[in-house]
Amino acid sequence: MTKNECLAALEAVLFASGEPIEIERLCLALESDQTVVCGLLNELGDSLEAEQRGLRLVYLENKVQLCTKQDYADVIRTALETRKTPMLSNTAMEVLAIVAYRQPVTKSYIEQVRGVDSAYTVGSLCDKGLIEEAGRLEVPGRPILYKTTDNFLRVFGFSSIKELSPLPDGFSLPVDEAAEAASAQQTLEQ
Repeated sequence: MTKNECLAALEAVLFASGEPIEIERLCLALESDQTVVCGLLNELGDSLEAEQRGLRLVYLENKVQLCTKQDYADVIRTALETRKTPMLSNTAMEVLAIVAYRQPVTKSYIEQVRGVDSAYTVGSLCDKGLIEEAGRLEVPGRPILYKTTDNFLRVFGFSSIKELSPLPDGFSLPVDEAAEAASAQQTLEQ
């Protein structure tokens, strides 16, 4: 395939997918190595931006997705007759921040930090696709661990969880000691 054909093929795959797709899968589809595909993706993203198109390329860790630009949200909502996405409550934002900064964490850790029951909020954030189960802690009762999702990255405009702003000076979240111990134990067993 020529370069233009590869760019068109990438755009077609990303459009048809509608979901984030792993760069490795794109390499397989184009029968190219990661350096070439990443270069093509960068060129596609630059082209979408330079031509002031309604789409943009979004990187999510080791995945990529075509998304509409935020500038056109109202037009899209009107055309598709969808209602505006409700804002997250302060409680939901608190829980999401705890999960994002200390993931993976248990519900009991979230409740320890907040000082109140957070079961409803954790369930709501899971339903919204902003957090998800990340396994179970290897302690009695085997509580569920939670982490942020690719959807969280997309909604908040991050490519990676590493892009989170540092916590303000003098503010810190306690360490989830049980999760840390289980993670260390799993690392030792591997």
